[in-house]
Amino acid sequence: MTADIRANAILPARREEITLRTADGLTLVGELARPAERAPTATLICLHPLPTHGGMMDSHVFRKAAWRLPALADLAVLRFNTRGTASARGTSEGSFGGGDDERYDLAAALEYTEFAELPAVWLVGWSFGTDVALRHGCDPDVVGAILLSPPLKTAAPDDLAAWAAIGKSLVALVPEFDDYLRPDEASDRFAVVPQAEVVGVPGANHLWVGDADTVLNEIVRRVNPAAYPLPTTWNGLMEVWEAL
Repeated sequence: MTADIRANAILPARREEITLRTADGLTLVGELARPAERAPTATLICLHPLPTHGGMMDSHVFRKAAWRLPALADLAVLRFNTRGTASARGTSEGSFGGGDDERYDLAAALEYTEFAELPAVWLVGWSFGTDVALRHGCDPDVVGAILLSPPLKTAAPDDLAAWAAIGKSLVALVPEFDDYLRPDEASDRFAVVPQAEVVGVPGANHLWVGDADTVLNEIVRRVNPAAYPLPTTWNGLMEVWEAL
């Protein structure tokens, strides 16, 4: 039976709780969601918003990515709580590192994707997570990065220069009404990275409230273009998440 894919829809996937071990000795909690019946074509590592302001692996865009993209776009979605961050999955060890020590957290996630033989790794950062991606994610094993609401708060010119030099894909999705960096300024700031694509999203805000579908489509458009645009209906098993 075909039904509309609503905001709380959970589509079939192979989901497993995972733990990541950092080089400085911490255990981080996370989840890996993969297509239910085939190998993924690419992999997303999700870097969540600022944990001191409620950011976590369950932040709504990333939660919906894990619920939908394995089934709709053949993607593996790896979400995890950075050090000191809590969610329904649990609390990662350690304490917030201001974006500095989180380099170990991202390195642990990359190591996991290598161990699990996950293909074509893309970083998807959101707000604080974009600075983590820009500062610490310019890695040979990374295909590119997609930045949601990048504030460019702690990412330095040298970080952008490193992305420019390596030539890897860099896409910034910038809300029209962002609280920190809006499309025109973002275009100026990212101009130092020749391959950077800045996409202004009309009517959107920093938290992407009401615009998760737009974000997921823009991610899939870059990572697995064959699956773009995402369908809005599903014919098959579909669970419904109910908040407690």
